[in-house]
Amino acid sequence: MSFLRPEATAQLLRWREVMIGVALFTLGMIWVLTRSGLLPYLGSGFAGLGIALIMVGRQRARFRLPGRGPGIVNVTEDQIAYFGPVTGGTIALDDLEQLSLDSTEEPAHWVLIQHGEPELCIPVTAEGAEALFDAFARLPGLKTEHMLAQMHGLSGARVVIWRAGNDLPRLR
Repeated sequence: MSFLRPEATAQLLRWREVMIGVALFTLGMIWVLTRSGLLPYLGSGFAGLGIALIMVGRQRARFRLPGRGPGIVNVTEDQIAYFGPVTGGTIALDDLEQLSLDSTEEPAHWVLIQHGEPELCIPVTAEGAEALFDAFARLPGLKTEHMLAQMHGLSGARVVIWRAGNDLPRLR
């Protein structure tokens, strides 16, 4: 028996890194302000770690969209696999040439393009899609805030989030 509604539990899980970061920051600041000896130094480290976790957790929480979309995403090292009810496929992050967000469908889809292969379309709400945040963050030159803004703006069109450039180093 749960004391929380499923929607409340989903929101707590969505923002879990931020809450842990706030707890670490608070504990660290208490140690810095009220203790002596070695604890203030340890507390300042905890506070710094808390701030970093809050910043990263905020981006991750914005990336996780509520809902259950079709299919399952599996990210293993540099390999992205999508197993959908109708389509699916795999793509190596090293071979990715373009990443787009297509918000013309419901739910919106990530569109991953590699040379000579069909597009891999992954719903943003697919099970396990939150793992794509870390995979996409490895792309050289990707602007995370731009990606998050496009996810929440949903312009009703296909928007290029990242494109491999000749001047950018490959992941290999």
